[in-house]
Amino acid sequence: MPKVQVLSKETAELIAAGEVIERPSSIVKELVENSIDSGATSITVEIKRGGISYLRVTDNGCGIDYEDVPTAFLRHATSKIHDKDDLNSIMTLGFRGEALASICAVAKVEVLTKTAEGQYGVRYVIEGGEEKEYERAGCPDGTTIIIRDVFFNVPARLKFLKKDVSEGNAIASIIDKIALSHPEIAFKFIRDNKQEFITAGDGELYSSVYSVMGKQFAASMIPVEYELNGIGIDGFTVKPLFGRPNRTMQHFFINGRYVKSQTCTYSLEHAYRNSIMEGKFPSCVLRMTIPPSIMDVNVHPAKIEVRFTDEKIIADSIYFAVKNAILLDTAPVEITVKQPKVDYRKPLPEQQPSYSQDSFTALANAPAVYETRPAVSEEMPVQSVSPKPFIQQNYVRPAPYTKEENIVNVPYDVPPEPNGDESIEQLKPAENMQFRYISENSFEKKKEVPKEQPKELYFRVIGEAFKNYIIAEVENDLVFVDKHAAHERILFEKLKSGQQKLVCQLLLQPADVLLDYGEFSALIQNADFVRELGFEFEISGASDVEVKGIPSILDGCDPKDLIIELAKNICENKANPMPEILDDMYHTFACKAAIKANDITSLRELSEIVKIILTDERIRYCPHGRPVMFRLTKREMEKQFKRVL
Repeated sequence: MPKVQVLSKETAELIAAGEVIERPSSIVKELVENSIDSGATSITVEIKRGGISYLRVTDNGCGIDYEDVPTAFLRHATSKIHDKDDLNSIMTLGFRGEALASICAVAKVEVLTKTAEGQYGVRYVIEGGEEKEYERAGCPDGTTIIIRDVFFNVPARLKFLKKDVSEGNAIASIIDKIALSHPEIAFKFIRDNKQEFITAGDGELYSSVYSVMGKQFAASMIPVEYELNGIGIDGFTVKPLFGRPNRTMQHFFINGRYVKSQTCTYSLEHAYRNSIMEGKFPSCVLRMTIPPSIMDVNVHPAKIEVRFTDEKIIADSIYFAVKNAILLDTAPVEITVKQPKVDYRKPLPEQQPSYSQDSFTALANAPAVYETRPAVSEEMPVQSVSPKPFIQQNYVRPAPYTKEENIVNVPYDVPPEPNGDESIEQLKPAENMQFRYISENSFEKKKEVPKEQPKELYFRVIGEAFKNYIIAEVENDLVFVDKHAAHERILFEKLKSGQQKLVCQLLLQPADVLLDYGEFSALIQNADFVRELGFEFEISGASDVEVKGIPSILDGCDPKDLIIELAKNICENKANPMPEILDDMYHTFACKAAIKANDITSLRELSEIVKIILTDERIRYCPHGRPVMFRLTKREMEKQFKRVL
């Protein structure tokens, strides 16, 4: 066996430095976090060649006293904790005392620092862990640390660094996250002599989001503010319509520290269930204030990962905070029509034949091809919607389309009294509410007294485009509604709230279904739950069931497909199947039972859909995450016709 020996100080420091300093971005993270802990209100980061050849961090913090500067570069030297009890209440970003020692072990470091009380500052130079210069110097209050030639003495590690652009991007990513976590600090980032961004330092998170992430990203966000069990959450989360194809824009901060947490990620995405498109992921900038006693930040050298004493409290806080924000975001998306750009260099299209006066005379004497709808008059009623009880008014309904000789007759008359086949059961108008967590799987409606009486909202259904899109006039806007998506969400909310009862309808011919053993076992173990959903079945073999009834709302659907999908969902959610299965099955039921595109729909039914989505603010996205409606303002239309500029 080889002889056991103690490593030299130089070798030990290089190994220890490798745990903290992986690349130039690791250096930036450690230095900027130290600047924040020093109380700085302004921090500038400058890099060249991806931070490999030159890296500078300047702050206006408290600075370091002359006699403490050499000590600060010793391993496990720190001013942020004093004994083991301090580990239970860490609120600073750095505390391990390894950052400066690890940096100077693998790079050439120059420090300029001065305290507000000191008459002179300090200039300190250390390379590869060896002190080179230590003298008094003139410099402003605060600290400037310059790093040159990273890994100059570790060629093996230098060889594995990526291109300058990649290393620079990694640094930019670190600075982005730190700037978002501390909007009260003015950050400036300079890259190869070009300023990348600058934040205001005004304490407003939205200002930092706008400066760092850009105008388009900031415009897609909705505010979040919530508190549960002593955990405060604030920030921004994305509107469901603007989901991204990956999770790269999910930013979580705990007590000012950027962290990666599967608990946070799962809770965020769970809050978007049935609101965001499948295959899309939400973005967020969420800040959490958590008592230090319920988490451990000392589980990773870079302090990116954290561990919680109670994962469920954290998960519930994020879930309900984000869910509330989504429910409160009820403004429909506004359509902006852009004028097409005309390239005048291209030849003009072939001119259409011009018509002479004789042609117009012939057209005037020709028989009418179709009748047009008369202009709006007092005889054509306008519907009104408000949170007050709805008063039934007269409706108008177009006759079905006819295909004879391309003639379209659109007579308008008052329809007969509504019957069960022509109306959609109305959802109760949504109250102003927010949800507050009480106990597991429970909500409490917390009513808010409105400050003033809500204004009545009037609308008029103009018609339907392409047998799927409802066009309605709402005050000074045109609203376009996807009737299938809207009806699907209406049914989904009714099922979740219990307004739509699931009644079993027996089949004339029972269906035999073969399941695998796992799905069969899950179905049998949850037989009572399956029957509550409106299914009736019996065991007919080792892994066979005979489906005798399905929910009446799904009349016409294939019972085999339904029971297979249900058994699969139960099998995949064995730990706590009920919440997940209910959402999945309600989603399936609503999708299959909703009005489909190209279905013939009466004007009364279209009006009922519009009425519901205007009075119920939950109906903004279908369970798949697609928007239910868009809005086109009157001003936008007038701009297209050049009535306004």
